[in-house]
Order: sequence, then C-alpha cells, then structure tokens
Amino acid sequence: MEKIKKNFGFGCMRLPMKGDAVDTEEFSRMVDYFLESGFNYFDTAHGYLGGKSETALRECLTCRYPRESYILTNKLTGAFFEKQADILPFFQSQLEACGVDYFDFYLMHAQSAGVFEKFKSCRAYETALELKSQGKIRHFGISFHDRASVLDNILTEYPQIEAVQIQLNYLDWEDPAVESRKCYEVCRKHQKPVIVMEPCKGGNLVRLPEDAGAVLDSLQGGSPASYAIRFAAGHEGVMMVLSGVSDMQQMRDDLGFMSDFQPLNKREQAAVDKVCELIRTKHLIACTACRYCTDGCPMNISIPDLFACYNSKTVFRDWNADYYYHSIHTVNNGKASACIKCGKCEQACPQHLPIRELLAKTAEEFDHGQPETGE
Repeated sequence: MEKIKKNFGFGCMRLPMKGDAVDTEEFSRMVDYFLESGFNYFDTAHGYLGGKSETALRECLTCRYPRESYILTNKLTGAFFEKQADILPFFQSQLEACGVDYFDFYLMHAQSAGVFEKFKSCRAYETALELKSQGKIRHFGISFHDRASVLDNILTEYPQIEAVQIQLNYLDWEDPAVESRKCYEVCRKHQKPVIVMEPCKGGNLVRLPEDAGAVLDSLQGGSPASYAIRFAAGHEGVMMVLSGVSDMQQMRDDLGFMSDFQPLNKREQAAVDKVCELIRTKHLIACTACRYCTDGCPMNISIPDLFACYNSKTVFRDWNADYYYHSIHTVNNGKASACIKCGKCEQACPQHLPIRELLAKTAEEFDHGQPETGE
C-alpha cells in the first residue's frame, strides 16, 4: 500500500458522459488534473456504466501513464459468475478491459450475508488469494453492505482480507439500516484499513435542504461536499475516501480541500450534527429502531430497517435504498407488503407510530418494481 500518495480516490462509477458514452476527452482532462495534483487512486467495477468504466480507464489512464504511477482497484461481482470455473476468465477479461496485467486492489464486491455464502460456495476468496500469490492482485479486500455482525464474521473467517470498503458518511453514521459507525468499529477491531464509499451519500449531502445548507453556509468555509468528505477522511484508520466525480468543477472543488487535508474542527462537527438533526425532520418516519415491534411480528418483517430505507429514498432520493431494501433487509425477512395488519407492532411501539399505515406506504415505494443495485 506504499504507492498510495493521498487519502482521496477517484471513484469511476459516475463519469462525465455524452449521451450513453463516456466523454473521454473530459475524463482524460480530469485524470491528468488528478494525477498532477498528487493523487493516484482509481476505483472501478465491471458493472459500472455497463462495462464502460473499465474501458474508459484503459483509454484515459492506463494507456497514457506508466503502470507504477497509479493505483487501480477493481472488484469481483457476484452477478458475473455462477461457479468457481467462471471466475478466472472473468478476472482475465477485467485485466484486458482495463489494459493492465495486475490490479493493486481486488475486492469481493458488495458482500452481505447472502452474497458471502455464494462467494464461499464458489471458493471466490480462495481464488482471489491464489491470484494474489501469482502477483495478479497486490492487495485483497472486500466491499461491504450489511450489518456489522456479518462483517465481523467475514473478517474472522478470512483474516487474509487486507482492506474493507464500507459506506460511511455523517448521515449514515448512526443509521440503523446501514450501521456505518458499527461497521467502522468492526474494521478497527480487526485492524483493517478502511476505504470509504458514498461519503456524500450519492450526492444527497451536496444537495441539502435549504435550512440544512444554510447551517454549513454560515461557516463561511467550504462546499457541502467538503464537510462530508472531510468527516469521512478524518476518522482514524481510513486509508482512502472515494468520490464519484463527474465533471472538472467537482474535481477542482474536491482536490482543493483534500490537497491539504484537515479533519473537521469542533465548530464544523457541531454544524454537521445540526445538519443531521434538520435532515431528520424532513418527513422522516420517526422510528428510533428500538426493535420492540419486530419481536412479535408473525411475518418476520424487519420494520425499523425498512423504515430507514423509506426515509433514505423518499427524503434523499438515494438509489442505494433500493439495494438495502431488496438485497439486505428483505432477503430473509418479510417485505413491507407481507404485513397482515395484526397490530402487534403498534401495541409494542413506544413511539406510538401507525406502523401498519407506514408499512403500506413503504410497500408502495419499494414492492412494485425491480430493485436497483450498485455502490
């Protein structure tokens, strides 16, 4: 990991586009500026932009710069293999798409309890470790979307993991559906460097409600993105913070405050805390996640988690809420639409929430279409 120059990385999921194609001229200018500013970490996956992220990196980065001048991370995604024999050909296709002969980091992508079981059954971790022994992967890690207890189990079973990529931002820090703080603490417990994704929560911490934005404006300092990214980068053990940068203006802003990185001071942290308070007043379901409602639910609905997903999607327009709803919180538990309206949850709720009504609203939001996935 000695090649990493600074703790800010170029996330290549949201690149500049011209219609359906990557704007390679703009992307090349952004790559040049990023490297000239002293940064060198790039992150991609095969599913990003339908494979166009990998090939754009080949055209705009790897064909233009010496291999030792940049760090490139890619991922093994469960949607692209069904058995162990599929993994090596897929990996080789990724090397070719990116125009390299090794990856600096290779992550087991979007790990959750269910995804981990598939990876285990296909011996994906063992295959990746073999690729590392061959020099085709320099560092082996995971990206993660699930409860902290699941992360703890994975890191216990595979201590060879060298880095963990988690969703971490100031709004998700105490969110019961994401468990950002708890996942971070598990990484610290296992002494694993942390790679942060979604520090701006998919742009939602940039496009703040007016009153929340005014709190940060009163600091007369940086942009909303600057406080979000500096919050994430300021935690001990954070090796890298990724930001999906889609134009040069965003790039200049991000590098402006990350070139001479300073963690949030007490005044700035207090302002961020205030922003969280204000955001949570925006028509949020006022669930405290005490989980009293779940004990007697005959349909095994993880009510607080589904409400957290509803809040995330309806208030913040967060596409990742669909992923958490469909791929994490309803895989082994009932969907909101499974509610039989028995009322046991409402009898147990200390907040006296109309849970049956709120579950119906949640079902309307999530259970009528296909989930969106990604990170």
